[in-house]
Amino acid sequence: MIDKLAIIGVGLIGSSLSLALKQAGAVRQVIGFGRNQQNLARGVELGVLDAFADSIEATVSDADVIVVAVPLGAMRQVFSELSAATRIDAVITDVGSSKGSVVTAARDELGARFSRFVPGHPIAGTEKSGVEAGFPSLYENRRVIITPVQQTDQDAISVIDEMWRHCGAVIEYLDVEHHDKVLAATSHLPHMLAFALVHQLSHLNDHDEIFRYAAGGFRDFTRIASSDPVMWRDVCIANGDALVSLVEQYQQELDRVKAAITAEDADELLKLFSRAKSERDSLIGNC
Repeated sequence: MIDKLAIIGVGLIGSSLSLALKQAGAVRQVIGFGRNQQNLARGVELGVLDAFADSIEATVSDADVIVVAVPLGAMRQVFSELSAATRIDAVITDVGSSKGSVVTAARDELGARFSRFVPGHPIAGTEKSGVEAGFPSLYENRRVIITPVQQTDQDAISVIDEMWRHCGAVIEYLDVEHHDKVLAATSHLPHMLAFALVHQLSHLNDHDEIFRYAAGGFRDFTRIASSDPVMWRDVCIANGDALVSLVEQYQQELDRVKAAITAEDADELLKLFSRAKSERDSLIGNC
């Protein structure tokens, strides 16, 4: 049981965490902090928060678990403010989708409290944002990746592991570098492709008709382009090396498709599409 949970940045991820823990009876009090006071007040109205504060210090001073759910670009400043405001035994975690930059910022800013920091990443979400987007079943049967480092206290890891299990999540452990490579391929690159496609089509002369007659496949693929632009800007910067490498490889694949179309090479196109279908069906399933 978490006695007092502090959430820094109460959007989809933080509000869903609060609702899931409350539903499971695994937390006594949840207090929030963020830039938007109306969002926080709405969180109290919805029962997501029991209270909110107007400073990080007031939010976390007596919290035993602190969840940092802000964009990656804001992590360092938050950690800097946490370093002198938290109890020495408090457990701190985050929900960022790129772990290398977060761990570096935490190590630099948290000082003696770094051993109580447990890097984490729930592989769950929607394109919606804000406290009203939260719902308690978001994490059920979804993976949460925990990426502790050598200095991370084992008891702190256990607290965060148990917290996510109360939400119905499946917990997995990866090292920081491997996490960032995997997520660049499975999450970050697809988001960049969706953003780029919508941006490209929006500049066509007949873009109104293109979007008006968009079929289900287009809507499904580009849904994630409705995600928070600030968050994904920060992801690109934070995990840039891995992401740029994958973008370059993807460009090579597009060049291969382009060459086959230009040459009217039906055999090459069929070979490429068949292999992609086979790989997708075997690894993910025909769903």
